[in-house]
Amino acid sequence: MNVCVVVAAAIVVDGRLLLAQRRRPAALDGLWELPGGKVEPGETPTDALRRELREELDIETEAGERIGVEVPLADGLVLRAYLTEIVSGIPRALDHAAIGWFSAAELPAVDLVPNDRMWLPDLERALRAS
Repeated sequence: MNVCVVVAAAIVVDGRLLLAQRRRPAALDGLWELPGGKVEPGETPTDALRRELREELDIETEAGERIGVEVPLADGLVLRAYLTEIVSGIPRALDHAAIGWFSAAELPAVDLVPNDRMWLPDLERALRAS
């Protein structure tokens, strides 16, 4: 059985994590998330992250190791996060309401989408290690 995967990028630069503010669906409007999206047929998770981040943030990236646990989603999907490095470009919100950079100290107060909250301890560790 093939698992349908959704990927998310944990991009850390100078001790700050890049988050994107959702516009949709209505239930998630205004909440912050790690950017990413669904892996399409024939794509690897890292290929999907590269494509999604190009489409959503206008940046070129390289995904590294997984971070945190795999989060089960509705409809048999699973969500996986990867430490991701910006190779070129400056992130800008093409598909989101806004983007922002957050420190480990700020992260617990950010209104994250519920699924991404599962990774808070791992994200805080990554931020402190950077």
